[in-house]
Amino acid sequence: MNFADAIAFCALMFALIVAAGIWLNAYEGRMKHRQRQLELEVRLAEASAAKRSDAEADRLEERVRVLERIATDRSPELAAQIEQLRDLHELDETTGKEPAR
Repeated sequence: MNFADAIAFCALMFALIVAAGIWLNAYEGRMKHRQRQLELEVRLAEASAAKRSDAEADRLEERVRVLERIATDRSPELAAQIEQLRDLHELDETTGKEPAR
C-alpha cells in the first residue's frame, strides 16, 4: 500500500463516519418526532375519555335528581306522570319500538 492509497483509504473512512453521523442524527430526529406524535395521541385519547366521563357523570347526576324527586315528592301529579311513563313503556313494548326517553 503506497502513500496515495493510504490517503484514499483514510478519506473513505472519514466520509463513511461523517455519513453515518448524519444518518444517525436524522434517525434520532425522526424518533423524537414519532415520540412527540405518540404523546399527543395519548393526550387526545385522555381528553376524549375525560369528556365522555364528564358527560356520563352529568347524565347520572340528572338521573339521581329525578330519583330524589320521586322519593321525596308525594304529590298526585307525580304519580300521574309515573303512570303515563309506564303506559308509554308498555305501548312501546307492544309495538316493538324503543322506549321514548
